[in-house]
Amino acid sequence: MNNNAQKSVLIVDDTPENLDVLKGLLSPDYRILVAANGRTALRVALSQNPPDIILLDIMMPVMDGYEACRLLKEEERTREIPILFMTARSDVEDEVRGFALGAVDYLTKPITPAVVQARVRTHLAMRDQQKLLSHQVNLRTAQLQVRNLELEETRQEVIRQLGRAAEYRDNETGLHIMRMSRYTRLLALRYGLSEPEAEELMIAAPLHDVGKIGIPDNILLKPGKLTPEEFSVMQRHPEIGFEIVGKQVARVLNLGASIALTHHEKWNGLGYPQGLLGEAIPLEGRITAVADVFDALTSVRPYKKAWTIEDALALILRSAGEHFDPMLAEIFVGLRSEIVAIMEQYQETK
Repeated sequence: MNNNAQKSVLIVDDTPENLDVLKGLLSPDYRILVAANGRTALRVALSQNPPDIILLDIMMPVMDGYEACRLLKEEERTREIPILFMTARSDVEDEVRGFALGAVDYLTKPITPAVVQARVRTHLAMRDQQKLLSHQVNLRTAQLQVRNLELEETRQEVIRQLGRAAEYRDNETGLHIMRMSRYTRLLALRYGLSEPEAEELMIAAPLHDVGKIGIPDNILLKPGKLTPEEFSVMQRHPEIGFEIVGKQVARVLNLGASIALTHHEKWNGLGYPQGLLGEAIPLEGRITAVADVFDALTSVRPYKKAWTIEDALALILRSAGEHFDPMLAEIFVGLRSEIVAIMEQYQETK
């Protein structure tokens, strides 16, 4: 069976004799379409069943081959159709112009039947290979996109579960992570970070207390006030968290390591573990500090009752310039309605 039986060839020439010769030559192997000028060729090519290849004369009335080729290459539906110019001209300048417009080949008049058949067959085969390659590329791209999405979702879930591991050791639930991380996103957006930057911060924030995994139970779970020696051990959890996450290729993990290390630093330089002052504290650490303290204040703990939203926001505001970045504290207090919505969505169940 002829593999080209369903292929169609559009022959464009204003000389009826030329059309007859080419039709007789190619019709045994292809479905033939004809046009006597460039304008008619455009109409045929843009029909519901566009041709697979076009043989296009250059010198024609109404619209010449050059203009027809230019317009065909501008249209999305026809720009990939191979165009072979047919001309009695043999000037190099003419060929250069045709190739510049997007033609793939030249056929010189008077035509040689064997050459025409070979060129048409070759360019149709090349077009089939291009279509196959394009399909394979699109398929592979779609597969990679799905795979990348799965990897990203897996990475985010690993981060969340690692954060929850620390929270479970501290007698907290995963809802603290959900609320706190969403507070960080909310505050980051209002501060001026882009949507992708705020999303990364939300994903990384659950790693803030991962270092608690390395704190002994007798200190971490102690119901009463810690002794100075015990508090000194507790203060090691930011550095432990930084070491657990380590330096990674993924930006979001490096962001999580920075948050783990710096979320207990204070604007006035009296925080730990490094005693960083003001803007020397990375922005991600400053944002997480506000979100973490607020959620800790408004959550029930074995050693305390939950504060009201008003009291917690008032403390955030009073601590501006001391514990917290004053600009971030002011912005956060102004987000009361959005904060309440997050609290209601991720409230603890009794």
